[in-house]
Amino acid sequence: MNNVSPPIDAARPTVARWRPNGFDAAVAAIDLIAADDARPILPDLDLWDCWPLEHRDGRTVAIDRTSFWFFLSAPRFDDPGQRHDQARIRLIRRDAAGWTDLGRVIAEGATPGSREWAGSAVLDDDLSRVTLFFTAAGRRDSPGSFEQRLFETSGRLAGLTISDWSVPVESVASDGTRYVAARELAGVPGAIKAFRDPAFFNDPATGHDHLFFTGSAGWDNDAHNGLVGRATRIDGRWRLDDPVVEAVGVNNELERPHVRRFDGRYYLFFSTQRRTFADPASAGPNGLYALSASRLGGPWSPVNGSGLVAANPPAEPTQAYSWWVEGDGRVASFIDHWGRAGRSFASHPGLLRSQFGGTPAPEFRLDFAADRVTIRR
Repeated sequence: MNNVSPPIDAARPTVARWRPNGFDAAVAAIDLIAADDARPILPDLDLWDCWPLEHRDGRTVAIDRTSFWFFLSAPRFDDPGQRHDQARIRLIRRDAAGWTDLGRVIAEGATPGSREWAGSAVLDDDLSRVTLFFTAAGRRDSPGSFEQRLFETSGRLAGLTISDWSVPVESVASDGTRYVAARELAGVPGAIKAFRDPAFFNDPATGHDHLFFTGSAGWDNDAHNGLVGRATRIDGRWRLDDPVVEAVGVNNELERPHVRRFDGRYYLFFSTQRRTFADPASAGPNGLYALSASRLGGPWSPVNGSGLVAANPPAEPTQAYSWWVEGDGRVASFIDHWGRAGRSFASHPGLLRSQFGGTPAPEFRLDFAADRVTIRR
C-alpha cells in the first residue's frame, strides 16, 4: 500500500534478527483487570499510549512526589478505533491525590501533523528545559494520510506545570533505503508501515544521546517487515543509524521501543500484538517483549529465550497494551478491551465501547537477572 514501493534487494544492514520459537504466555501473564481498575481518570476522553517525563538517565522525574505523564488522547467515540484519527498529546500531572489534566501540549495551529502519536520526554540536567519527542501522523493539509515523521519540541518546567512549548521541528527523516518512508495514504491498524515512536536514551558508557523508534525494513517488502531503528545525536544533529533489530517475515510492528539499563546490561523493550505476526499458528500474545545486550551496539538476544516478558492473560488477550518500562523497573500501560469473557465484537458490537478502558492500567514491576526478565510476583 505504499505510494512509493520500498527498494528490494538493497544492501542489508548488519542487524539483529528476532526469530522467536515458542512463547510461554501463561508464565508471563499479568493480572486480570477488574471493573475498579477501568474507571477513567478523565471521563470525557479516551487515553492510551503514555510515557512519563524522565531525567536523562531514565529515572521518572518526581517533584514533591509529583510526576508528569504524557498521554495520547481523543474524544470518546462509539467506536474507540476512531481515536487514532483524532489523537492529540495531553499532559497530565500525577500525585498522591490522583490525576490533574493540564491540557494539550501542542497548540492546534502549531502541530505539524493531522494527529500526534507516541514519543518520549526528557528533562535536561538544568531541571528546567523539557524536550518532547513525538510522532506527527499525516499533515495538517492531509488529514487522511498515514505518513509518519519524527518531531521534537521544547518547553519549560516551572513549579508543577510545563509551558512555553516551542514550534516543533523534525528530528530525523527516513532514508527510504534502510527504512521505509512511511507515506501510505490508506491502511488499517496493524498493517501500515512505520516510522514513529521516538524514545530518548542516553548511553552512560559513551555519553551519546540516541532515539529508538518503530520502523519498517526498506530492503525487503514482505508484508511483515517490522524493525527497531536508531538515531544518534552528533554535534547537535541527529544521525540516522542502521536498524537495531528486525523481524522480517515474522512481525509487522515492534512498537514503542525503548532502552533501559539495569545492573550494567541493556534491555530493548517493545510491544506487539498477535494480529501483527505473520503466522497465526506461531504468533505470540499481545505483550511486552525485550532483547538484551552487554553494550548498546549489541549483539542483542531475546530475553527469556523468546523475548516475551509480560503478556495479557489467556482469558483476556486484549485487556492492556503499549507497555512502558520506567527507569526503576515499574511498567505502565493502558487498558484496552478488557472483560470480554470470550465474547466477540461480531456477535456483541456494543463491547467496542463498553469494554474499552481508555485509561491507565494497573502498574506492575519487573525483576532483572542478566538475560532473564520476569514479572515480580
